[in-house]
Amino acid sequence: MLRTERILQKLRETGHRITPQRIAILRILAESRGHPSVEDIYEKVKVNFPTTSLATVYKTISVIKELGEVLELEFSKEQNRYDGKNPSPHPHLICVKCREIIDPKLSSLEPLTQELTANTGYRILSHRLDFYGLCPKCQQNP
Repeated sequence: MLRTERILQKLRETGHRITPQRIAILRILAESRGHPSVEDIYEKVKVNFPTTSLATVYKTISVIKELGEVLELEFSKEQNRYDGKNPSPHPHLICVKCREIIDPKLSSLEPLTQELTANTGYRILSHRLDFYGLCPKCQQNP
């Protein structure tokens, strides 16, 4: 099942309205190679739906976040970014210059989680692991 269809199915199951604007927002989130901000999504949606408000984008993201279908990456000094393609907790590589965010392929964080649990007694519910650096493009253009 396509990612967009999975999110739409959850919205239907929970009684949420399905509008063309909401479908467009879901598609952008589910198919995005990057991690767009609300403003990025809004700019793309309003091309085809010029009457869509920024509030509609915020509300839609809030609803699908509650359903566990989008991962919010919070940054204290910047816009939050969203991952609708992979909403489960996973690591990110973040360029400190251009702010590009990518999902690195790591074999597993399970050993680290088990070690933390064993050493601290915590029951790990979720995690966020971000690596900051310079992407190859920014290294070439200082």
